[in-house]
Amino acid sequence: MSPVTPAPSDASSDPKADKAKAILAGAFEVFMAQGYAAASMARIAKAAGVSKPTLYSYFQDKEGLFVALVQQLLHKSSNMMGNLPARAEMPTSPDVMLRKMGRSFINEAVSNQPFLTLMRLIIGESEQFPELAQTFVRELTKPLLERLSTYLANHPELEFTDPEIAARVFSGSMVHYLIVQEMMGGKEIMPLECDRMVDGLVDLMMAGGHYQK
Repeated sequence: MSPVTPAPSDASSDPKADKAKAILAGAFEVFMAQGYAAASMARIAKAAGVSKPTLYSYFQDKEGLFVALVQQLLHKSSNMMGNLPARAEMPTSPDVMLRKMGRSFINEAVSNQPFLTLMRLIIGESEQFPELAQTFVRELTKPLLERLSTYLANHPELEFTDPEIAARVFSGSMVHYLIVQEMMGGKEIMPLECDRMVDGLVDLMMAGGHYQK
């Protein structure tokens, strides 16, 4: 399944943007079918229905194309980043906000099968192409952890001695849930509902931060 469907041409469409979408759709198909190592710019151009010169006019190399694909998939699931406020003076209590964020992260990831497929590819290729995994960490993991760490640090009622570690525990638990339940078939062996997972995780976080409602 392609992560993008090029929009039909009409008077209001942007031909350049449509061409870029077609290229990314072709790249996704080739990466998923062939893997990163076997994928070539020639195969991607053929899958996208463009010439190699056209492909290179949009993307300089295969790595740049892969980065653009990761960014596009993350943009399509922007709610995975969580709608954490920048300031602590918000009417929503941290336990409610973290529950909302946790459910949003998991539900967005589960509903975005191309994203999970891309994760499988990155994990499988990470030893031979560590830059792929680093791209994923740079584009998704790092911004998420920074926002969550800042949010936890800005709430004095949460007495975490190290908000960054607390953020890593929270996000890491959600990623583990996705890998085991959705990518490794764990939901067939040891099913665990999303709401139960998130509620239990937030309860542990609030207990660790000595939070009192």
